[in-house]
Amino acid sequence: MITGRLGYNPKTQRYGLLVADLWEHTGLHCGDRLEIKVDDAWLKTRMEMNPKRQWYLAGTSYCDGDLENMRARVSRTLQEAR
Repeated sequence: MITGRLGYNPKTQRYGLLVADLWEHTGLHCGDRLEIKVDDAWLKTRMEMNPKRQWYLAGTSYCDGDLENMRARVSRTLQEAR
């Protein structure tokens, strides 16, 4: 797993994963699975986009601006697939 924080990448118009302020993953796509840190526990979710074209995390209340700087991790296989 690669651990970092979510950040909006204006170049790809997607949320990606930053590690030490460098893009480790430049942009997550709809359906991409990740884990987020909520109350000291890792929660499995996936990136999706609603009809208003807002990014959100499935099964959570987190949407668009809420995602910025959120602690997250993705599998290395997801990173290698891009």
